[in-house]
Amino acid sequence: MGEEKAKRFRSGCGCGGIDVHCHVVPARFPHAPGGASIRGWPTMTPVSDCHATVIIDEKPYRAVSDACWVAERRLEDMDRSGIDMQALSPMPELFGYWIDAKPANDLVRHVNDVIAALIVKGKGRFVGLGGLPMQDIDLAIVELHRIVGELGFRGVEIGSNINGVPIGDPRFHPFFAEAEKLGAAVFVHAVRPTGMDRLVGPAPLQQVLAYPTDVGLAAASVITGGLLLKFPKLRIAFSHGGGTFASLLPRLEQGYSTFPAVTEIMPEAPSAQARRLYVDTLVFDRDTLQRIVAIFGEDRVLLGTDYPFNFREKEPVGRIEEAFVDTGLRERLTFENARAFLALDEV
Repeated sequence: MGEEKAKRFRSGCGCGGIDVHCHVVPARFPHAPGGASIRGWPTMTPVSDCHATVIIDEKPYRAVSDACWVAERRLEDMDRSGIDMQALSPMPELFGYWIDAKPANDLVRHVNDVIAALIVKGKGRFVGLGGLPMQDIDLAIVELHRIVGELGFRGVEIGSNINGVPIGDPRFHPFFAEAEKLGAAVFVHAVRPTGMDRLVGPAPLQQVLAYPTDVGLAAASVITGGLLLKFPKLRIAFSHGGGTFASLLPRLEQGYSTFPAVTEIMPEAPSAQARRLYVDTLVFDRDTLQRIVAIFGEDRVLLGTDYPFNFREKEPVGRIEEAFVDTGLRERLTFENARAFLALDEV
């Protein structure tokens, strides 16, 4: 970030929104290593000068626009929606957890390098939250050090599960320990969610219904696994307003006071632990936004949009202004909390 921009963020004056939930898709992907066909490896098929289709396993996965990879296009859209800064992260399907670790690492590094190039072109208005090959913790830690130490990213984006394993599982502790040590923010996004066999309807219901379900279970695993008690300085945020977790929390709190086995695994009440988490504002509803602020705290809710995809919050600042009248609270939700989550004052 340039010194002029850093001063603006440190002053807290005249600052637009900071969007912690927005994605990047490269304009092209490298060939799979060794020239072989690898299940899950993405390719890009151009449709026009400014649109393309991501192909995975020979099937269209998502139609995307050049806003996914063109800095100037993003900046224009940001100006229109009152966003001063975006934290760029991979489209979750590009995590590649289901690919063998070494080729997946090649894919993730390519996407991270694309994000780094966008940051350079962004004139101080982009920061990075890179992807990692979380199916191999050793490789993930190596890439974590690269993107934070060499590329200057503010943190990482990880999936709500890693090939079906919840992120609160102890096997991921070495990664979280390293993230805490480096001061890297962790943004959790739904990916390949559970419960798809229970949905009745078309494929987009994965994003509409299954994503928030998986995010809610991921947040619950962090609480029941005591992750933030073990790593108290870790900054971790959950997409989609924490998904279903706001509704699960009262049940978890009651279970904590009812079942000795549940009490035993949590030395601190779930409601207290929940206020150590961050969540984004991507809930599409004023009352729900007010509720998550009440649950997680006024300093723990971050502006998020899911830009540049069609299923996104298109008036993020307006949504906050609709829900809250207090100017100080609006500023915290619009940019101050994100500034703390991303540790922007430290740059």
